[in-house]
Amino acid sequence: MMTRNILRGVTFVVGFMATAAFAQIDGHGPDSWRVTGVAANDVLNVRMGPGTAYPVIETFAPDTRGLEQITCVPYYALRHYSEMTEAQINALPPRWCLMRGRDMMRAGWVAGQFIRPDDEDTTIPSQESLISTGDPLLDQAQALVRELYVVFEMGGEQGDNPFYPPTAERYFFAGLAPKLAGHGSDVMYDAQDFQGQVTRIAPDADRPMLRGMITINVDFINFGQQDRAVFSLRADTSQQGAPFRIFRIEHGDWSFPQ
Repeated sequence: MMTRNILRGVTFVVGFMATAAFAQIDGHGPDSWRVTGVAANDVLNVRMGPGTAYPVIETFAPDTRGLEQITCVPYYALRHYSEMTEAQINALPPRWCLMRGRDMMRAGWVAGQFIRPDDEDTTIPSQESLISTGDPLLDQAQALVRELYVVFEMGGEQGDNPFYPPTAERYFFAGLAPKLAGHGSDVMYDAQDFQGQVTRIAPDADRPMLRGMITINVDFINFGQQDRAVFSLRADTSQQGAPFRIFRIEHGDWSFPQ
């Protein structure tokens, strides 16, 4: 009990974001967007500028799809996001995005919370599919592991790759980061290529937390074969705030690092 109480005092910096928020990171957006979170009898206001101080110049229906995203403010690429502290992220103002309709006739700024990718990737379970355990540490740990898979599948430049600095330290122990370069699918899927689906991300049913270590299981199907990756996390005291980070990934009879 004492260990758990101490852990609750540790800052858990996970850069938690839902899939739509990830997709809004500049340079990683999908080709098409849709309106979300607007009542069936309402409309989404489209404004002249990024904020409610600007007048409404258009509206999008609650079921509008096929929107094109031009840019968003605040502007940041994944590299910028990974370099920010939790306090800096929380201090950012609400995001607004410049959107254009499929007909190319209507365009303007909308609140970022009301748009999401039109055809979200189903390779990785959605944030909503994660089962809440009632324990913030466990919930944030499984969200961090899911985030790692989402960012890895996005691809992008080396600076945005979770297996290269500076992004690596958002997910892994700082001391492990130099050993990650050149890795990727082998550590995530125990294979050089992946063609399948991650089916479940959840804390270990038998020992979700033991002596300060959290265990998260990732079940996936690759080329028709069921498999599991086991992620071990604990507080990385070498990083500011001692955030929980991944220090080991196991696949059957081998683990990384070996």
